[in-house]
Amino acid sequence: MAAPMLRCLSRGRWCGTPGRSGVLPLGLREAHSGAQGLLAAQKARGLFKEFFPERGTKIELPELFDRRTAGHLPQTIYCGFDPTADSLHVGHLLALLGLFHFQRAGHNVIALVGGATARLGDPSGRTKEREALEAERVQSNARALRQGLEALAAHHQQLFTNGRTWGSFTVLDNSGWYQQQHLVDFLAAVGGHFRMGTLLSRQSVQTRLKSPEGMSLAEFLYQVLQAYDFYYLFQRYGCRVQLGGSDQLGNIMSGYEFIHKLTGEDVFGITVPLITSTAGAKLGKSAGNAVWLNRDKTSPFELYQFFVRQQDDSVERYLKLFTFLPLPEIDHIMHLHVKEPEKRGPQKRLAAEVTKLVHGQEGLDSAKRCTQALYHSSIDALEVMSDQELRELFREASFSELVLDPGTSILDTCRKANAIPDGPRGYRMITEGGVSINHRQVTNPESVLVVGQHILKNGLSLLKIGKRNFYIIKWLQL
Repeated sequence: MAAPMLRCLSRGRWCGTPGRSGVLPLGLREAHSGAQGLLAAQKARGLFKEFFPERGTKIELPELFDRRTAGHLPQTIYCGFDPTADSLHVGHLLALLGLFHFQRAGHNVIALVGGATARLGDPSGRTKEREALEAERVQSNARALRQGLEALAAHHQQLFTNGRTWGSFTVLDNSGWYQQQHLVDFLAAVGGHFRMGTLLSRQSVQTRLKSPEGMSLAEFLYQVLQAYDFYYLFQRYGCRVQLGGSDQLGNIMSGYEFIHKLTGEDVFGITVPLITSTAGAKLGKSAGNAVWLNRDKTSPFELYQFFVRQQDDSVERYLKLFTFLPLPEIDHIMHLHVKEPEKRGPQKRLAAEVTKLVHGQEGLDSAKRCTQALYHSSIDALEVMSDQELRELFREASFSELVLDPGTSILDTCRKANAIPDGPRGYRMITEGGVSINHRQVTNPESVLVVGQHILKNGLSLLKIGKRNFYIIKWLQL
């Protein structure tokens, strides 16, 4: 497969370029011909950090996105996501936002799942080798990532339209073009186009070679496969731009050099900044501080609260990076914040925009219900919460299903839920005010449960013992 592909593309001639024909609609032409242009606008927001190669990006790269010089043709841009876990996380969001901004401007974008490259492990930004993943695990993760990417693209399409015609959003998996490759054939066709000195000079390689653990051959070859991915998408989809985190610049350079050597054509790389914790650590699975985009791993409420808790000194930057809000609107939000900082308006708007993109309108509504129930002791919010929302909100809570017998008392309930010890000590915990049901303190152990007070309309009770111990009770046969 590799050798024919390498012969297929000659200088200036495209073998197959789906999506490289057609005229941009009027609205998009107007958007492209703005004073700043697409690239400059995103650089002004802080989303686009570096452009490669430097010598070509001042003229050639902007021309790709200028309707007056690009023949009105939409371009194709890609970004890769390795399925080392079964979910994307907040650290991936900026690259996705970059793709979405291109799509919104009428260009075609590709989210590439690294079903093959994840088996090797990207050494970029790492001090030691990734733990090897079994093929079945990678395939399972890849399926989950595809679903997550498609869900995000659907939310973007449904909830953030701007009245213009957008480009396409395509999800691919690079295992599709590596599964049929034979090792010797691939090395014979591709390997001769890479120089060892250049590969060894990459900062990610140098860092790992100097580490006590060293670097495996599998990791070393990662940049070769990522370069080939770029070439494959360049050939099959006319992809001229690769987007990635700032730690991906070395891999992007390898792709540029490989394509330029084979075809004489120029391609380009754009990096987005890495999001770090307050301590300066990169957010992600390896660092153990990932905020996941999969609801099963991080609930909409938890994602919402992550952004609500952002400090004042970072919230304006995050509004520019993580939302589609126009810069004048962000300026207005920040101006109001100066007058009423206690309302945390920018944080709430940031959290709402991101949660809606990741989890849809239903996810945002869920996050707000959970916020009201937990931080504002809202009974109304509790009454409309689902079992799933309560379990997400109180992840450490014990969940019980109990039958409501006639005359069931508060003491009976606490004991059946194993929330208090047997005997006098448990009895005193209630009488001394250490127990609440649905945010209301109860002090009479013999009181009979009342539907609508102790048992909500949704058939649930939230039992709290002390300050932090929660128990969720679902009543059967009400």
